[in-house]
Amino acid sequence: MKYFLAFLCLLEYLLHAFTQNTVPASEFQLEGDYLIGGLFDIHHVSAPVYHDRPEAIDCTSQPFLLPNYRRFQLMRFSVEEINNSTNLLPNVSLGYEIFDHCSDTQSFPGIFKLISDNGLIQPWDEPQKNLSKVSKVIAVVGPFTSTQGLTVAPLFMVDLIPMVSYGSSSSVFSKKFNFPSFLRTVHPNKDTIEVIVNILQQFNWRWVAFLNSYNDFGIDGRELFIKRIEDTEICLAYTKDININTNYHQVFKQIEAQKIHTIIVFAAKSTAEAVIDSAIQLNITNKVWIADDGWSLNTRLPKEKGIKSIGTVLGVSQPVVTIPGFSDFIYSSKSQNHCENAEQERFCNQVCNCSNLSAEDIIAADPSFSFPVYSAVYAIAHALHNTLQCGSGRCNDNITVYPHMVLAHLMKSNFTLLNRSIEFDENGDPKFGSYSIVFWNHSGDAEEVGFYNFHPSFHLYINNSKIQWYTTGEVPTSLCSPECPKGNTKKLNGIHKCCFNCQICPNGTYVNSTEDPYKCINCKETEWSAEGSTSCSLRVVEYIPFTDSGAIVIMVGACTLMGLTLAMSVLFAINYNTPVVRSAGGPMCFLILGCLSLCSLSVFFYFDKPTTSFCILRFLPFLLFYTVCLACFVVRSFQIVCIFKIAVKFPKLHSWWMKYHGQWLVITVAFLTQALLLLIAYSFVPPKPYNETVWSRDKIIFGCDINLKALSGPLVLLLSLCSLCFIFSYMGKDLPKNYNEAKAITFCLLLLILTWIIFSTVYVLYRGKYIPTLKALAVLSSLYSFLLFYFLPKCYIIIFQSYKNTQQYFQGLIQNYTKTISQ
Repeated sequence: MKYFLAFLCLLEYLLHAFTQNTVPASEFQLEGDYLIGGLFDIHHVSAPVYHDRPEAIDCTSQPFLLPNYRRFQLMRFSVEEINNSTNLLPNVSLGYEIFDHCSDTQSFPGIFKLISDNGLIQPWDEPQKNLSKVSKVIAVVGPFTSTQGLTVAPLFMVDLIPMVSYGSSSSVFSKKFNFPSFLRTVHPNKDTIEVIVNILQQFNWRWVAFLNSYNDFGIDGRELFIKRIEDTEICLAYTKDININTNYHQVFKQIEAQKIHTIIVFAAKSTAEAVIDSAIQLNITNKVWIADDGWSLNTRLPKEKGIKSIGTVLGVSQPVVTIPGFSDFIYSSKSQNHCENAEQERFCNQVCNCSNLSAEDIIAADPSFSFPVYSAVYAIAHALHNTLQCGSGRCNDNITVYPHMVLAHLMKSNFTLLNRSIEFDENGDPKFGSYSIVFWNHSGDAEEVGFYNFHPSFHLYINNSKIQWYTTGEVPTSLCSPECPKGNTKKLNGIHKCCFNCQICPNGTYVNSTEDPYKCINCKETEWSAEGSTSCSLRVVEYIPFTDSGAIVIMVGACTLMGLTLAMSVLFAINYNTPVVRSAGGPMCFLILGCLSLCSLSVFFYFDKPTTSFCILRFLPFLLFYTVCLACFVVRSFQIVCIFKIAVKFPKLHSWWMKYHGQWLVITVAFLTQALLLLIAYSFVPPKPYNETVWSRDKIIFGCDINLKALSGPLVLLLSLCSLCFIFSYMGKDLPKNYNEAKAITFCLLLLILTWIIFSTVYVLYRGKYIPTLKALAVLSSLYSFLLFYFLPKCYIIIFQSYKNTQQYFQGLIQNYTKTISQ
């Protein structure tokens, strides 16, 4: 319906245009060789206007916007300055047709005027056929808001008429497919949002509210903000589309309930004023307010009573650029009366009623968007200058200028204006300019406290010392949850990543706050970490080298054992036929001594960095040959008991044992069984090098991984032989005092059992690098127990008590014992 009303308004205007060809001069119109259109919402429709019949809206009945009137005057000044220039557009005069764009939907008659000639719209495919109807309007400056731009821009895009907006910042205008002739001298919303996000990050404000006006500008800003903070630590705790009629009591109630201390207001000036006025009335305190460039330089609000109570107001604004000569122009302009006949209309909805304004009022108005207006006019002038091939003081009058020709040169703009290089990128967005960071001080002024440069590189600077925080010196905080201490992860508490509980990372893990603050990462096996770590440290690698003093002592002990076994073997060989040697086992003594010597070889493989072969040889020689030793002592214990006890009571058993050499049969079976069990165990699960990382968190201890289940067979056989040996030897505890082989074997077995009990206890309590040394010591102790307490006493008798090493002595002992047991 609104667009239908606009169409009827257009018809009304066309009829008026045909019947009246002359229009009195006013501020809104200036004749020239080429015209620049201007769209300025000097008045603004703040509420919907309804009509009983189609009619144009009366802009003067709407609220008057002084800052926009100041920008309107700035365009007039810019055109006049260019016309007075001898370098830019020589012998060419610029004119303008400025339209009070007070309504988005009922302002089309004036727009059509700008793109038509004598009230007739020129079809885009016919300009070359009828040159007499080509409009003098070569470009348009404006409009101010994004909604206005979206409404009227398609009309100008049809004929590629350049639009250079000084305020439309919605990101949609960067899409050249939809808006091929749209340029702007104000930074798009994405740049403003970028600066705001950088401010939040600068002060570590992560829990924020975003209030945006319910229009194309505000909604676009909110979407850009949400997208921009996706990969940051900032959380959007609350967002709301607002206008001047919003229930702000409910809005601030929800903000207070969520304990939000930073509020971004991304809205038009009138809406932002409603927000701040409501905050003052509702006594909202202790907040940080961040203003966009549309209201950060507001001249009324910083001086409002109670503004200090709401907290601290920071803003993103365009730098205030002093434009030389503008103040003089305003004083000169206001001394003239452009509104002698206020009843005469320029366009169908535009009446001049601005004569009651003083020059001081205009100059003191909000200076925002002043330089964008100034640079927009100059950009068009330079583009026309290049189109007309101006040079050497004159322009080429023979060139017929079409808007699309001006557009081509506009996109290639590259000139200096007030020490600023004016350029556009491929999207028509400015490649020049910066933003100021302002603070509303206690004097009621927007004081500049920092800046954000866009070109050539992005850089934010804020002088924190200039800001008077409501927290009396300290930067306010805005967090859902306080930051976790180092070494703690965040455990989410709710849907927002900013709300969490802290949980310390245990030993062996760390947290990398920059990559993933919500997870404890396990250290590698070669690394370690203490509780609450933020990184891992390399573990110290430990093993017992051959050069270790303990290893040297044990290896010397093993070598000594082999030397002693060799010496005893030689001594026993020399005295082979003596009673002591024969009672010790005769030929079996050499087998036992040889096996003890072979067992000692395993000791050498407990040191240095373990390999697979080292791990196998640590246990194989000992398990195999110690089995033979125990089998020999089992047989020897049985024989002792048999001679003194079984021979008397079971003579047949004794004779069978002697006839079939039972001792060698038992030893052979034990050896072959153990060899078979070890072969099976090592074939399926062989010992292998193993890094012990559990016992010591900061060390890696090289060791061998032994599968006890696989070795259960060999170990059971070894324990069985040990048990049998102990039983038989214990049965001979009451043998003759001087005939003490059984007692010696029993003592050796007790020492053997005690040795491995001690080692097992230590192994349970300690898993450090000295475990291999203790194992080697236990093995060596097991070997020395038999060597020292079984064989050494017999060597002593042979060498120092030869009188006991006679047949008569032994027979006497046996006869006395036989008489004793027979009685």
